[in-house]
Amino acid sequence: MPTPTASGSRVLLRNGRIYAPHAPGATAMLTVGEQVAWVGDESTAATYVADADDVRDLQGRLVTPGFVDAHVHLSQTGFTLGNLDLSEVRGLPEALSALADFAQRTEGAVLFAHGWDESRWPEARTPTMAELDQAVGDRVAYASRVDGHSAVVSSALVRRAPQVRDADGWRGDGTVERDAHHLARSAIAGLRSEEDRESAIAAALHEAARQGIVAVHEVNAPHIAPASDLELVRRVQARESLPEVVGYWGALFGAGVVGTELEREVLGYAGDLSVDGSIGSHTARLRHRYEDAATCGHLYIDAQQVCEHVVFCTRSGAQAGFHVIGDGGAAAVVEGFAAAAEAVGVDALRAARHRLEHLEMVSPEQVAQLARWGVVASVQPMFDGLWGHPGQLYEQRLGADRAAPMNPFATLRRAGLTLAFGSDSPVTAMRPWEAVRAAVDHHNPDQRLAVEAAVEAHTRGGHAAARDDTAGILAAGAAASYAVWRVPAESAGRPADDGREPAGGLPELADGAPLPSCELTVVRGRTAFDGLR
Repeated sequence: MPTPTASGSRVLLRNGRIYAPHAPGATAMLTVGEQVAWVGDESTAATYVADADDVRDLQGRLVTPGFVDAHVHLSQTGFTLGNLDLSEVRGLPEALSALADFAQRTEGAVLFAHGWDESRWPEARTPTMAELDQAVGDRVAYASRVDGHSAVVSSALVRRAPQVRDADGWRGDGTVERDAHHLARSAIAGLRSEEDRESAIAAALHEAARQGIVAVHEVNAPHIAPASDLELVRRVQARESLPEVVGYWGALFGAGVVGTELEREVLGYAGDLSVDGSIGSHTARLRHRYEDAATCGHLYIDAQQVCEHVVFCTRSGAQAGFHVIGDGGAAAVVEGFAAAAEAVGVDALRAARHRLEHLEMVSPEQVAQLARWGVVASVQPMFDGLWGHPGQLYEQRLGADRAAPMNPFATLRRAGLTLAFGSDSPVTAMRPWEAVRAAVDHHNPDQRLAVEAAVEAHTRGGHAAARDDTAGILAAGAAASYAVWRVPAESAGRPADDGREPAGGLPELADGAPLPSCELTVVRGRTAFDGLR
């Protein structure tokens, strides 16, 4: 099956399954340049053949709007792709053995590992600096916990950044969180060249395209990566066809970007502007202490700062937004938004379409308030898929009663909030069908979404979160940004739990069923990934 290469070409797709709820049963689609021109059935498709530059027989393949990943960290994702993945190791000895092997076969200024999760290990504890040193020798090494909110570092790294030892979040055993973690990350950034970062960003965008993703939201912040990454993104995109990137900068009042050349690269001062931390690292702010640690976590931004930032962004035309996970963090955010609504008015807040990332522990009453203010919920279904079910991390950290109502996707949607799905890559992988399945198979049956609703959140919802209400559908006039999928026979055509078959040939997503594989990703009429060559 040939693939589109020219932005002005007329491309006719035939004999497939086009996911277009407004045109049920559609089997064909015509695109002209960057836009969809028509969606319909085979009888009408025949009339377009003569004028088409390229006619493709889909042979039953599924075509959907391209996915949007509404929360990624591009350079970190790229560095992770090229380094050691510890997400599948089954215990501390296996992790240390993998690190030792990695050190033996890897050159470079930094040994970078990611993804360990001690809550899944028999030892149920983090590695220590002494253990890391024994594994890697006198190498600069950084091994991040899966949530990205803490890490263990080697002695060689601390010698390069001795201020880490005096910062908040230094535990004394090589584990770093909060300010100490930020300093460790800064030390690593100083050992990487601009070319290294550019290559990592390119690798991440290529991976996104391979997964049927046509747009990502780059959620950057001073404690994650340099602001200059925003310019590197544009440099990469200028060379080749890749997914679109919407930039955010997570600093109060846009500090470090406002008034600079980079200001034009961001849609808002949002994303990982962190009100609190994460459940896994015990840094998410809770109203009551953790079940397995003598802490309530940490509040990094208070309600007054939330209010001032939201007012600033509303008046300047930018989106505001915050990382918020714990119920204590959610309380501070809602209080801050309420004060902002008093200052600028509810209509101004709604027009600004501010956003919250994660929003895992939020009450129905808070959800109703956020809906009134037009706030977007940028959420990560794989957090529930990995850690939300009985006996998993959230129950370990919080107990069953507090873990049960977490990640209330259906409640958020019913209240009228725009849902936008993302991965928080590299925290979880950019695998949108896995995220859709996680939302469909939520640990709480009352919070499960239909396949169609989950796909909408991962397509149209992502565009809406970036203030674009026209994209994410396959209809005349919409952007020709789509993905072509091979759906395994055992996953296609089976009815959903309520007796309905998912619309437009969407796959059945029961746990264990094989997921669709991406064969082609097209972004505004240009090929970003071709898996058929």
